[in-house]
This record gives sequence, C-alpha cells and structure tokens, in this order.
Amino acid sequence: MIPDSLLRDAESLLEECRARGRKIVTAESCTGGLIAATLTAVPGASDVLERGFVTYSNAAKNECLGVKLALIAARGAVSEDVARAMAEGALARSPADIAVAVTGITGPGGGSADKPVGLVCFGLARRGELARGESRTFPGDRAVIRAAAVAHVFTLIRAAL
Repeated sequence: MIPDSLLRDAESLLEECRARGRKIVTAESCTGGLIAATLTAVPGASDVLERGFVTYSNAAKNECLGVKLALIAARGAVSEDVARAMAEGALARSPADIAVAVTGITGPGGGSADKPVGLVCFGLARRGELARGESRTFPGDRAVIRAAAVAHVFTLIRAAL
C-alpha cells in the first residue's frame, strides 16, 4: 500500500510537471517499480510518466539501460556511478525530459560496513546536461526505506524542473 502522503506528493509533482510540459522516465532497482506505481496511482499520470524500467538484476541494468557490467563490477550495483549510468540509459531510451534512477540496499539483509542497509543511491539526468548522483542512508525497515527513496526522488525531480 502506498502511503497517503506519497500519493499527495505524487499528485502535486505531476501537476508541476504538466505545468512545465515535462515528461519523466524512471529506472528502478531497490524500489522495484514503486516510483512508477506511486505516480500511476494518480489518474492522468500518463501525460507525465513516459515509461519506467525495473532493472533489479545487474544483467537487466546492462541489457535494458546499457549500464556496463565492468562499471557494476568496479563500483558495485549500489553506487552513485551506477545510479547515474542508469539515469543516462533510461533517458537515452525514452523521449522523456528527466530521468531518475535508484539502486540501494533495503534489507533486512545485504548490508555491509561500507554499504549498510538503508543506503540508496540516486541518479538524475536531464536532456543536454551531465547526469548527477547522490546517496542517502534512510533508517527503518524495507517498506520505510523504499517509501523514503520514492519521496526523495520526488524532491530530486522538483529540483530538476
């Protein structure tokens, strides 16, 4: 179930994108499609959300988004470099104006000292600009971390508008 606060935020974000004539593409790993699901829970989202990629495996990141396996091997699937490459790949494979990407560790296992549970890396790409990345570590369980990642993606999109 999608929290009401995220649905309200999605509705507001869609309005802002419409007002600016912007379309979005998503590239999701740790959120498993939750960004796209949250946006499409709002009626009329199809005029803003152009498409979404759920690339949970490394092979999918490579095959669907063009993320180089050597990059994943060198930096790890959960890294800002991979998140940027995911966003760049999604933008290159769609006519959208803004691409957002997420990859992370939502637990309960899978974390390490260097990459703890709650670590989420974000990528943002806009046409004609260099993609950027950032990382955040969110507290909580799997559902809380995923919802926090979606909320942060909405913040990144707003800043890109």
